[in-house]
Amino acid sequence: ERIERERWIDCQPSFEESHYINGFAHADGRFRFKPDWRSLWPEGIVDVSALASMPVLPDHWPVIEEATEEHPFRLVTAPARQYLNSTFTESATSIRREGRPTVQVHPADANAVGIQDGDLVRLKNGRGTVLLHAKCGGGMRRGVLIVESIWPNHAFEGGIGINALVGSDAAAPAGGCAFHDSRVRIEPVHR
Repeated sequence: ERIERERWIDCQPSFEESHYINGFAHADGRFRFKPDWRSLWPEGIVDVSALASMPVLPDHWPVIEEATEEHPFRLVTAPARQYLNSTFTESATSIRREGRPTVQVHPADANAVGIQDGDLVRLKNGRGTVLLHAKCGGGMRRGVLIVESIWPNHAFEGGIGINALVGSDAAAPAGGCAFHDSRVRIEPVHR
């Protein structure tokens, strides 16, 4: 009723609250470098088993999909340069500038798995398989594959898009989506 009446609701907390002028959400108002994570989330919200491996003090917490022998590459699915978002994936100009879905591969990684620039390759993991063409070149880190995307599924060979490889499972400790967090393997497609 309020949104219909007022047409918009400002949900931004007050300046004092959003800048912690009156303290933090603890009884004493002080910041905690070593918080009691269990007390911060209501029961059922936080994955209690994940808290056991959480660092006591702020630090890196390896809860991402690390590369393995079976899936030795990390996949980055960044937006393509000519696609601001999915709105422009259907514009003829953007499609012409991008060409086709490709996976950027470090030359040494491409050589190690028998791939050459332009080859049709298969990226896969436990979630799915995607076919696209390799783009070999420098300027990137070994062990990382980059698929600049937001391409619609039909643009990929076989009609299966990059999201087939990306998980939707909730990230530890209290949910949310883990973006750019997929391990994959890459192999040439021999026709």
